[in-house]
Amino acid sequence: MKNVESYLQTTRKNKGALLFVLIDSENNGSKSAQTLAKEAENNGASVILVGGSSATDQLSMAETVKNIKSSVKIPVILFPGNITGVVPGADAILFSSLLNSENPYFISQAQALGAPNVLRFGLEPLPTAYIIIGEGTTVWHVGSVRTIPFDKPSLAAMYALSAQFMGMRFVYLEAGSGAKSNVKPEMVAAVRKLFKGFLIVGGGIRDAKTAGEIVKAGADAIVIGTFIEKGGSFKTIADIVKTIQSVRK
Repeated sequence: MKNVESYLQTTRKNKGALLFVLIDSENNGSKSAQTLAKEAENNGASVILVGGSSATDQLSMAETVKNIKSSVKIPVILFPGNITGVVPGADAILFSSLLNSENPYFISQAQALGAPNVLRFGLEPLPTAYIIIGEGTTVWHVGSVRTIPFDKPSLAAMYALSAQFMGMRFVYLEAGSGAKSNVKPEMVAAVRKLFKGFLIVGGGIRDAKTAGEIVKAGADAIVIGTFIEKGGSFKTIADIVKTIQSVRK
């Protein structure tokens, strides 16, 4: 995969919204990452994300990426929670800045430390504003996040617009792994009104109805992860894909 960003834009235009399936290299449940990725692809996923906010074992992650790459044809994109998440073998990386962190390390310092390996490993960087909504999740704790409440869509829109002005072409609104609630469609719509790039939404999405509402509000891609790791049905993945790709903007 030589140009993942082009693939994402083209697939979005031709097929509708995309489903990204997140696989945590350190928490795959009873199935291997390779098996999860292949089943996700067979049920319509467009991208496999590999990473997680607490993944720290680089050797394990590199092996996970290698195994997944050998079993799927769709892009494998790194989703690092820290510099330990930058490993060789993937097609691209969500080169993310956690914009609403109170710790400058997660806004720019980790990115500076990780950038040489992104270049060294030949990873395509996808410049991404990572914005955490709500609290109480692992990423909220690890990332020292200044919380955006679920009922304050204007705050999320403000951060997304600033990301656009800084040249970021992707925004990822994240409720967090295992979140009790998903990002609300009203917030997605508020961000979509201002942000002109590729909009990703994840966290707490467990069914096709919720995914469809978020896409109708303006999301370009939906991310699910914990649901699958905990044994969720792959039929649900197929249902989500069918629903979100039926939404035409």
